[in-house]
Amino acid sequence: MTAGKNFARLDGLSAVPTALKGGVVAIGNFDGCHRGHQQVFAAARAMAAKKGVPALVLTFEPHPRDVFAPQPFLYRLTYADQKASLIEALGFDGVAVMEFSRDLASVEANDFVARYLLEALEVSGVVVGADFHFGKGRAGTPDFLMAQGEQHGFSVEICTMLDDGTETVSSSRVRDALTTGDVETANSLLGYHHFFSGTVIEGDKRGRELGYPTANMAVPQTFGLAQGIYAVKIRLDGQLFDGVAAYGKPMFDNSRPPFETFIFDFDRTIYGKTLEIALLGFIRGQMTFDGLNPLIEQMDKDSAKARIITAQARPLSELDAALGFVDGTIG
Repeated sequence: MTAGKNFARLDGLSAVPTALKGGVVAIGNFDGCHRGHQQVFAAARAMAAKKGVPALVLTFEPHPRDVFAPQPFLYRLTYADQKASLIEALGFDGVAVMEFSRDLASVEANDFVARYLLEALEVSGVVVGADFHFGKGRAGTPDFLMAQGEQHGFSVEICTMLDDGTETVSSSRVRDALTTGDVETANSLLGYHHFFSGTVIEGDKRGRELGYPTANMAVPQTFGLAQGIYAVKIRLDGQLFDGVAAYGKPMFDNSRPPFETFIFDFDRTIYGKTLEIALLGFIRGQMTFDGLNPLIEQMDKDSAKARIITAQARPLSELDAALGFVDGTIG
């Protein structure tokens, strides 16, 4: 599994390069690009390889559930940048990100096919999951898409939902796991170590006083990760570092906490820099302490545990290895 050398990221479908037309397109929201989504992606790549045409992903931003809500509420696993990174790592030739709006939702299903799949992309094949619907009133069902393929001469494959032996693999299950600090289950469902990114901001500098200066990142209001202490990998300017991170400040102002990362063996000022954070393990939930000395003692213990977890981390799959947060033998 290798990323394409000339991976293209398109904002919308108004100017699709000729080299990307006539391909096979996987369509969906794909929040998380979890193992169920990866089944759709694999089918699209296989169909494209058989036809000898490009393999593309068509996805949507913002998430439809946020568009129809009074204000954004969904705990997003992957925003556009993260989805693009995953799709590139999976070996696609490109991704097209369409703006989802009430206007797009009101487009009739047959018009969606004609305008976007046939005219803009000139698809030779389409692959979707069994739960994917599109168009006004969600009239674009899998059966409708199959009929459109027969009518217009493009192949259609509908992938069944992936079951891990417990229940269907879904973005909701990943979110539920992360909101309880169950990083192991979340990463298992994803097939890679969950990661997110943010810009380093100035904090209250309390960590310096405790001997643990942290890189603070503001997180979205909808960020639903369980408050607690995590072992993490950090990517900064193409370099990887190990660290321990805290989300939540039970002993201080906890109204809108940043995500705070102590980067091991690191001494640089990085305000304004973008960090990518991969979650390797959950160490403990947030606690309160009777004074700063017990807090520092616990932070020492947390750091020691994080060093062990980060040293032992191995990629969970070829995709995880391609993302480059951890290396070594898969599994």
